[in-house]
Amino acid sequence: MLFDHELSPVQQRNLGRLWNLQVLDRTDLILDIFAQRARSHEGKLQVELARLEHLSARLVRGWSHLERQRGGIGVRGGPGEKQIELDRRMLGVRVKRLRVQLEQLRKQRRTRRRARDRRPAFTISLVGYTNAGKSTLFNRLTGAGTYAADQLFATLDTLTRKLRLSSGVEVVISDTVGFVRDLPHQLVDAFTATLEETAQADLLLHVVDASASDRDEQIEQVDRVLAEIGAADAPRIVVHNKIDRCGRLPGITLDRYGRIDRGDGSAVTGAGMDELRRAIEQRVDDWRQRLAESRDGAADAHDDEILDTGDAPAASSYHGTRHVA
Repeated sequence: MLFDHELSPVQQRNLGRLWNLQVLDRTDLILDIFAQRARSHEGKLQVELARLEHLSARLVRGWSHLERQRGGIGVRGGPGEKQIELDRRMLGVRVKRLRVQLEQLRKQRRTRRRARDRRPAFTISLVGYTNAGKSTLFNRLTGAGTYAADQLFATLDTLTRKLRLSSGVEVVISDTVGFVRDLPHQLVDAFTATLEETAQADLLLHVVDASASDRDEQIEQVDRVLAEIGAADAPRIVVHNKIDRCGRLPGITLDRYGRIDRGDGSAVTGAGMDELRRAIEQRVDDWRQRLAESRDGAADAHDDEILDTGDAPAASSYHGTRHVA
């Protein structure tokens, strides 16, 4: 039996007893799907952590048989220790170990990010509601040939590839996990490290399923998750995908600066993809101009500092030599 909203542990236990069926709520279903789809080592760790944190509440309120005491010779736990206390302790040890492993992976990601920062590259993240066609668009733009399917959460692990634009400039584009309504907090917390890449991106491509009847609600849900991870103000282009399913024609809209901020197209047929690439090139040109201006500003500031200090470096050297003598 499946419920499309969250059940308390007691409700889940009582309904299961009443109907003699396994009762799952929305969180259970999403966690199960994530567990089946996770491929990378980090993704599996993140999903396991989320499942264990979800299970911890069930140990406290949903499993009355765990209240019996255990103790004596030849059994796990100390004398008089309840089964629930033993299970909670074992679960806590595993959760702590998972957090340590994920923190190590987070540090490795930060190290790689610092290495990239020394060689600045324009970064793009694909975001959107699950099954909006992000992976198909990712393949269309990069030719990566990664797994894409018409199903929920087909992609859980962040995939990154280079994208060469018509100007010859290469940018880095990443496909991320899809969002969903009422995403369990455990999953948001567990995937925060992965979603940090989204928050740090120079441009977000917000992919929307143009054929979905509830697309406005899906856009709102994606905006909410982006706000939770600190990416609410990140520059973005909205891509209305799957126009081949609803009979719409490809097109673009411009913002007040004359830049493309929305494109209608289809990642399957390729309609509207040239306009999307042109929109990306506009943003890359703006980014390169700002980068050049910031470098020029830093160089000017350095020159001004030298002029202000005059012969201060020579005086400092003199005092140092005098001290040694």
